[in-house]
Parts: sequence; structure tokens; C-alpha cells
Amino acid sequence: MNATRTLHDLGQSLWLDHITRNLLTTGVLRRYIDELSITGLTSNPTIFDHAIKNSKDYDDAIKRKLAQGKSGEKLFFELALEDLTEAADLFQPVYDQTCGVDGWVSLEVSPLLAHDTKSTIAEAKNLHAQAQRPNLLIKIPGTKEGLPAIEEAIFAGIPVNVTLLFSDDQYLAAANAFMRGVERRIDAELKPDVRSVASIFVSRWDVAVAGKVPEALNNQLGIAVAKRAYKAYLGLLSSPRWMRAYNAGARPQRLLWASTGTKDPKASDVLYVEALAAPFTVNTMPEGTLKALADRGVVRATMPADGGDCEEILERFAGANIDVHSLSVQLQDEGAKSFINSWNDLMAMIRSKCAVLDRAS
Repeated sequence: MNATRTLHDLGQSLWLDHITRNLLTTGVLRRYIDELSITGLTSNPTIFDHAIKNSKDYDDAIKRKLAQGKSGEKLFFELALEDLTEAADLFQPVYDQTCGVDGWVSLEVSPLLAHDTKSTIAEAKNLHAQAQRPNLLIKIPGTKEGLPAIEEAIFAGIPVNVTLLFSDDQYLAAANAFMRGVERRIDAELKPDVRSVASIFVSRWDVAVAGKVPEALNNQLGIAVAKRAYKAYLGLLSSPRWMRAYNAGARPQRLLWASTGTKDPKASDVLYVEALAAPFTVNTMPEGTLKALADRGVVRATMPADGGDCEEILERFAGANIDVHSLSVQLQDEGAKSFINSWNDLMAMIRSKCAVLDRAS
């Protein structure tokens, strides 16, 4: 039994952080589902940028949309939804079998709206309506301005993938926004079962402190922060507030490990996946990491419910002059800016490709 199956049987969902039209048309995603226990999929602007730029798979669809007078964001979202709805259909049996716990795909709202609550809500509603799939999550950043949008989206019945979370306190803020949306539905006598995941980014921590800490601490910060967040997650799930919501028919927001591809070439390429094995969580990983896990990954132990050695490790980073709280704020801010840059790159590539195809037609 390979490690992907082991993690699945342990109770962790493995999602692919990758999508291309070729992945769908060649049956590769279907094979990952059947052979590597993949039960969901996430996307982002960079993934689509590479997929559209580096192939001709989207050219015919782009030409059709150009003929219909479409361009820019509208054209892109239609392309993305074509891929994601097809992927959602592949995961529909998992969604049905797990009663909506698993089998999800994710689409991100425009990162340009990361600090615009009202526009984020409007776009989340619009994209969810366009998709017409029950198992599509709308990605909303867990920034200060994103939190009200998360609450309003949940209240509106829109499943949400909260992205750009880096710490336990950022996670708890997102979880509270989710809970407020659920509690408002309960008070309004609406069905409170609106699904969500909260995505903690892991590897970016270690990239941020590379070369700034003793070698013995290399590639340990992200895992320590994740352990602290996992402890907070389990504590929240067992709290009286959540129990009351469960009793009214709500279902938990699951913790998701994101950015789990190893960035340090000297470290194991399955470092984060092996360290973040935990029931009732999701690990979304790049295609290369998934293949490495299936080929040589080993699941030795699950994450400790009490955080294990995380506080000891974090104290050692404090001793190396790393302010974890300040760094979490910095990482979220930089992540929001990076998403915007990626989005702008994507839009520029779409314009360029449209221009080339229009001239050729």
C-alpha cells in the first residue's frame, strides 16, 4: 500500500493543487482518483496562467469566446469554470459518498478584491451561481477585509475555501467568521450545513527564515506553526459553541494544509506531507509532491493533538530573533500582494494570447 492510500485510510483527504485541461482530457486526473486516492482539487491564478500559456489546449475555446465578444476576467472565469466543473463532476461520487465532506474543487475570486469586502461577496455569489455545482468552493482570502466576506458568503449558503492563512490566530479569526455565518443561518431558520475549509500555508514560513536561523532549525518553523494550528483546530471543534452548532445541523469547517511542496532542495520532497498526517484534515499538494509521496513516502505517525513539541520549537525560533506573530502578518500581507501579481500576470497573458489568436483567425 502506498503512502497516499495510507493517508486516505487514516482519514486525511488528499487534494491535488493543480489543474490543466490536458489533465482532464487525457484521463490523468481520473487515474489519480482511482490509483492515488485523490479526492479533491484546488486551483489558483498561477496554476491557470501556466496551464493556458504553456499549451494550445485552450486556444479553440478562447477563439469561440472572442467571437462572442468576451475578454479579460469574464473570458478567464469561463475557461476556469469549464475545467473546474468537469473536475467537480469527476469528484461528484466522492462528494455523494461522503455526504459533502469531501470531493471538492476550488476557484479563487479575483485577488484584486482582497481588501474589498462588498465586491468579494458579489463575485463569490456570481461565480458560485455560474458553476452550478454543489461541490465547488469559492476561495476567499482570510485577510482582515476578507473576514466579513467569509461570514456573508457562508450566511448566503456559499461554500468557502478560506485562503492565505498562516497562523493559529489567523485560522481562529477565519473559523469565527465561518461560525458567525453559520449561527446567523441557524437564527434565520436556514439550513446551517454550509461547507468550508481553512487553508494554512506551511512551506512559506521556512522560505521566509531561510539563512536567518541556525542550520539545526532549517525547515522546522512551518511544521511547528502547523502543529500549533492543529491544536487550536481540535480545541475549537470540541468547544461548546461548535457543539451547539453541530446539534443544530451544522458541519465543521475542516483545516487544510496548503503550500506543502518542499522549497528547500536539500530537504525531503515529501517533508511536509509526512509531517502533517492528521485525521479530518485536507492536504492539497502539487502534482510532483503527489507523485513523490506515492513513490517513496512513508507515514510514520499522526500529528499530536496537544501540539507536541511545537512550543519548544517556536521558543527556539524566538531565541533566534524570529517574531512569529509579526512574521505571520508579514506573510499574509506578502501573500495577498503575490496573489495580485499573479493575477495581473494571468490577465496580461490572457490579453496577449487573445491578441495572437485574433490576428491568426
